[in-house]
Amino acid sequence: MHRPDLRTLWLATLLGLLALGRAWSQVAEPEARDLRERVMPVEVSVQDLYGRREQRTIPVTVYLPPGDGPFPLLVLNHGRATSPEARAQTSRFRYEPQARYFVGKGLAVMVPTRVGYGSAMQGDFDPEYSGGCGTPQVGAMSQAASDQVLAVVQAARSLPEVDTSRWWVAGQSVGGLTSVATVMRRPEGLQGGINFSGGTGGDPKARPGRPCAAPQIASQWRRALPGQPPMVWLYWDNDLYWGAEHPRQWHRAFTEGGAQAEFVQLSPFGDDGHLGFARDMDRWTAVVDRFLGRWGLNRPALPPVPLPSGFAAVEEADKVPITAARNKLYAAFLASPKPRAFAIGTTGSVGHASGDWAVGRALGFCQARSGQPCRLYAVDDQVVWHPPCATSASAASPSSACAP
Repeated sequence: MHRPDLRTLWLATLLGLLALGRAWSQVAEPEARDLRERVMPVEVSVQDLYGRREQRTIPVTVYLPPGDGPFPLLVLNHGRATSPEARAQTSRFRYEPQARYFVGKGLAVMVPTRVGYGSAMQGDFDPEYSGGCGTPQVGAMSQAASDQVLAVVQAARSLPEVDTSRWWVAGQSVGGLTSVATVMRRPEGLQGGINFSGGTGGDPKARPGRPCAAPQIASQWRRALPGQPPMVWLYWDNDLYWGAEHPRQWHRAFTEGGAQAEFVQLSPFGDDGHLGFARDMDRWTAVVDRFLGRWGLNRPALPPVPLPSGFAAVEEADKVPITAARNKLYAAFLASPKPRAFAIGTTGSVGHASGDWAVGRALGFCQARSGQPCRLYAVDDQVVWHPPCATSASAASPSSACAP
């Protein structure tokens, strides 16, 4: 008489496994082929503020520079949306434009989707819940988040392309708080940390600039000690989550015991500077360039923009060496505001972008799908394209007006 229940249970289990398999197949689908993007499942053990500990598997997006490596590692951490619905929206975090910058510096990049978010949001277990504004417990969520960073680094030791003897940690918002927490633990191999708008307890609508966990963050970060890896902290004046003064207070608390952290307060950006990590790359990349230069990571993350070539006028769409099917994309580029860029690939792919870090994003859009190199065709109002040089035996000396 129990058989129907067993069959029901078996069917429910099978359907659950199929659904999980479909979710992982979507997560595992490569996106940026030129960055060799893939997804690595990582086992983590985390505990919430109530003492409940669970083992979970999280998806980690992996990006690699070209070549065999091994490459030093950057673990890049995401923030926390204010509602469970928003935290469930993405299957996994990618941060492709930002990861593209770090890969361009010669780093392998791993982006974990931590427990409680996206495809790692299973059931009611949320180890980064801090207890709400009444009694925020910053230490518990910091421990849970940084535990997952260390699990990712441990898993990276199995990758022959990654050198975990030299690694950095970075993150935005709660991901920035995660970076600070990781640095404070001084794990083996960690060289330094980058904090983009780090904190918790903010609400840009109900309490703009007045985070409810401000004293608790200062108390937690006051525990920093000398000898911890150096950091750089980037905040924006018009951050609607923290305001302009709270980050300065947190920085004073972190450094008063001798810990090293350069504080950079950037001028207002857009309507909310809290979004600067995603939308103000032109400015923060210059700061991070200097920081990573301490370790000899001086490779430019973008190729230089060539001088105007005289190949055509930018509005001469019929001169662009692309198929008719791609003409709409060039028309969209011409209609977009400056700064803007348009790139062409060796296999016919194209990419265009407007606004912040336009050159990097245009090249990224072009290269991501094909996995092949791309070159800039136009930047702003100038065509910078040189046609490929002839490769036949009759072409004894390539013209200076062509590109090899």
